[in-house]
This record gives sequence, C-alpha cells and structure tokens, in this order.
Amino acid sequence: MRIAVDAMGGDQAPTEIVLGVASAIEAGYVRPDDVILVGAKDKVAPLLEGNPVLRDIPLEHASQVVEMCDSPTGSLRTKPDSSIQVAVRLVQKEQAGAFVSAGNTGAVVACAASMLGRLPGVRRPGIAVTFPSLKGPVTILDVGANVHCKPHHLYQYGVMADIFSRDVLGIESPRVALLNIGAEEGKGNPLVRETRELFEQSDLNFVGNIEGNHLLSGECQVVVCEGFVGNVVLKVVEGVGAFVQQTLTNQVLSQPNPELAQSFRKITSKMDYAEYGGAPLLGVNGMVMIMHGRSDRRATANAMRASKQFLDAQVNQHIQRAIHANETDAAQLGDPHG
Repeated sequence: MRIAVDAMGGDQAPTEIVLGVASAIEAGYVRPDDVILVGAKDKVAPLLEGNPVLRDIPLEHASQVVEMCDSPTGSLRTKPDSSIQVAVRLVQKEQAGAFVSAGNTGAVVACAASMLGRLPGVRRPGIAVTFPSLKGPVTILDVGANVHCKPHHLYQYGVMADIFSRDVLGIESPRVALLNIGAEEGKGNPLVRETRELFEQSDLNFVGNIEGNHLLSGECQVVVCEGFVGNVVLKVVEGVGAFVQQTLTNQVLSQPNPELAQSFRKITSKMDYAEYGGAPLLGVNGMVMIMHGRSDRRATANAMRASKQFLDAQVNQHIQRAIHANETDAAQLGDPHG
C-alpha cells in the first residue's frame, strides 16, 4: 500500500517534505511507487521536475492548506480540499495505506478520526511518541489525542503501545508502566488506580507505576498516561532537550576540540526528534503518522521509514486481535460505549 504524504504541512513545507521523500527513496526506505504526494500543483510540481528520483511520483492536487492557527474541527468544514483531507481521503478509499503529515496536529487527528473511524473494539485513538532512553526507545501514549480519559482508554493505550513496540521497534516483551505521582500501588487519582487494576489483570508485561523522573531511565519501554499529562510531558522533554543541546553547543563553540565535537554530535543525535520521524496515531482504521511541525527532510524520511514498517508489520491487524483477546468481558473494563 502506498504512503500519502502531505507536502504542504509543516514549517518547512513543501521543499523539505519533498526532499525528505527523495531521501527516503535514496535510502531504500520506500520505493517510488510506494508514494503519493498531496499538495498544490503549482508549488509542488516544480520541485519534482528534473529530479530523477521524484519525477514519476504521482501528485494529487489539493487547493487548500490547513494553517497551524486554524481550528482543527473548523477546518473540516471550511477546508474540504486541504492537503490533509485529500490525503486522508486516499486512505479512506484504500488508494493509500498510510498518511504522513507535519501539519496542524489537531486537524490531522480530527480528520483521521472522523473520516477513517476507529479500529473495531478501540475506544479512543492515541498519539504515541517514542523517545530515546538510557536503555533504548520508550514509547509514551497518549500525548494529546484524548484529554478526557477513562480507565479502559488507558488500558487500551497499553495494549496498542505494546503491539507498536513489538512490531515496529523490535522489542520482544515491552515492560509497560503507568505514569503516576508515586511508584507505590495506592498512589494517584481514581483514574490511574483503576487503570492499574486493569493492567494487573491483563497478560501485558506490566511493571507498575513509574514517576516522571524515571521516564527516560529505560526501566520500561511503554509508558501510559492521559493525553493532557502526556502533552505536558512531551513539551517539557522537548524544552529540556533544547536547553541541554544549546548549553552543549555553547560549550563546544567556546572550547574547540575535535573529540568534544564528536561526542557532542553523538549526544545531540540521540536527543533529536527526527530520529524516529513522527508519532503514529494508534487506534484509527488506517496508518496516520504525525510529524513535528519543524520537520525537515531527515525527519520526513524517517517518518516514511516508520510508516512502511508499520504497514509491513500489519500493526493494525495485531492491535485488533490484541484488543479482542484482552476485552472478553466488557463489564470488566467499564462503560462499553467508552
């Protein structure tokens, strides 16, 4: 199945997005016939001309662009021909299997949820972000798609992130933890306490609660939290990463040293959001990869690599089976209507 790429989304679109597609093809992540570009022909077509890697890639015209300041739900009505809606429509019609965008996150989530719907059995979609830790990648779900969670929503996030970690990140038995204000069993509000009970009854490799200061220690590979908390965590981690990177940059520049510069490059590469490319919206009936708004060609190429891995590994089919297997009794998980 092809990957529909929103060429108009993000701060550096369309140039960096298009060049990212070229980088993905050159690196062997995807083939030219795996891609459909979506965007304004007058802006995207000139970037394809004369490039032997890109010249045969189809371009689906979209006359509108959802700006970062636009209302996510409002754009569904006012911009039906946006690059986001046109690309999601390709997935809806099964002309593409995945959708990649660095555009307005809220609009991507709203459009995917309304047009693609949820996988059977899934109560709420969630955005999964993967961070580096001291012992490998750690995936946090949710970081903003659902800010009004119930215990069974968080439980399903654990199930979906477990499948993603296995299929895409290659982690054999991910250790799943619940983000809380303390590691002790009785800590937290009713939401996390009830969610913990569900995890303890499941067959997931649940290791209990984890506090924020251990988030990147590598003690677990999956961290579950509600979208409000997860989004705050995401922005704090990004801010701390930028602070550390700038501090190291100032230090390297003030004391030129080849060995120091090499170490600096290794450290910053591990902290770079572009390493993992994007964040999948898990639980929707299709593959949706949400990139950072600042995404460049490297991030775009990596997002396409991850999307191809997602499709090849049949992650959604595995999520459906896992949700069904872990929800044999709806009453156990609360309100069956979510």
